[in-house]
Amino acid sequence: MNDYIVRVLARHSGIRGLACLTTGVVAEVARRHQTSPAGKAVLGYGLTGAALLGALLKAKQQVAIKVEGSSSLRKLVAEASHDGHVRGYISFFDDPASHWLDPADVATIIGRQGRLIVVKDLRYKDLYESVVPLQTGRLDADLTYYLMMSEQTPSFVEIDALVNGQGELHAAGGALLQILPGGDLATLARMAEHLDDLPPIGELLANGETPEDVLASLFRGQAYDVLETHPLEFRCTCSRERSRQALKLIGRAEIESLIAEGEAIIDCHFCHERYQFDRADLKAVLTEVTEAA
Repeated sequence: MNDYIVRVLARHSGIRGLACLTTGVVAEVARRHQTSPAGKAVLGYGLTGAALLGALLKAKQQVAIKVEGSSSLRKLVAEASHDGHVRGYISFFDDPASHWLDPADVATIIGRQGRLIVVKDLRYKDLYESVVPLQTGRLDADLTYYLMMSEQTPSFVEIDALVNGQGELHAAGGALLQILPGGDLATLARMAEHLDDLPPIGELLANGETPEDVLASLFRGQAYDVLETHPLEFRCTCSRERSRQALKLIGRAEIESLIAEGEAIIDCHFCHERYQFDRADLKAVLTEVTEAA
């Protein structure tokens, strides 16, 4: 099953819900970064969280989640756009060797003393950035805290990335419930309790349930409209031309140094695509920089 996200709205209670399947996206990013089972699990939480927040944005807007851990995790970066393009990367101080990972294990890997940074590109002059301290290391709970504290919007986030004893990713996905202005807070609280009572979302998805099934369970007894269903996919925005433009920014002296070395290689953090520029390429870049001066 291809990855996708569903967004619904119960107009009577003023509550919107999102649920998504992200197994393929997480597996692709983990493959590109050759991550351990722990890396797969943490990426599962980060990429799913970014996909959920991205679906709350408008067309052409983007969001980035950055987690600076205080335990084994050094940094997690996950980005998503409104149209479902997702990418990310991860680094560890000390990559845990564990294979079977439950939510408590993932929280331990992230740590409780780090920071959660959310950066939004809303197509204004400046980026929107909010920083909150990690509360639990459970990224879904920490995103819930961020939404309530920084955006002052009562919300509940549930994420799961199911990694088995062989270190294989079986399923990843998540759900988000959020009240709209004038919505029924008591109904949201009851739905959040039901969300807590459900089996982990990764388990539900691994057993063949769909994001639609998850939302139907959460909104049971309520009429709701499906507002949008769209695919999620890994996509990186890097390119050879962007890398070439980046070379122009390092200055003439540095470009001349690279020419003397014979080449420049630029690796993308997100997709590990490698862009190689030989001496002729670099001389052409230097000529353009000199003419523009």
